[in-house]
Amino acid sequence: MSDTTTPAGPGRPAAAQAPVPRGTVEHGPAGPELVVTRTFRAPATDVWASLTEPGRLARWIGYWEGDPATGRVQFFMTAESDDPEPEEYRITRCEPPYRFAGDTAVGDETWHLGFELTEADGVTTLVFRQVLGPADDAKDVGPGWEYYLDRLAAARDGRDPADIAWEPYLTALGDHYARAAAGS
Repeated sequence: MSDTTTPAGPGRPAAAQAPVPRGTVEHGPAGPELVVTRTFRAPATDVWASLTEPGRLARWIGYWEGDPATGRVQFFMTAESDDPEPEEYRITRCEPPYRFAGDTAVGDETWHLGFELTEADGVTTLVFRQVLGPADDAKDVGPGWEYYLDRLAAARDGRDPADIAWEPYLTALGDHYARAAAGS
């Protein structure tokens, strides 16, 4: 079930290598969108579970509480804090195991996030999207999602996501996303 995009070399764990950009900024219907892609040797249902089931989500980013049938859940971003404040997510689209979208408030801004999964020949492609608002800087947001999706890949591969350091992502990928945003 390895992530086919994780750049791991012989004898070197992925956490020790410089991050590689696997995303860009595109013009979408609501404006500029950060788009980051990963592929996994696994069925879409299994990747969906890694992205939506609280216990599996907690392995790499955080967990949610509540009843998704209400269209809202409380998300706890444990990857950044041992005692995080909950963020309310409003679920705007949920079509298991292929499409999810939701909105959350981050400070004074609302983030519109979503992902789509496609499966072919035992490989599932994850396409993550975030609409970039006026205050969102792709130079920061892009490396952030690259970091979290690499944590997802590590968790799926049985590696410890905590071994992946944040700092190299901002250094290695910030300029890539700034250029991508300027060209969108």
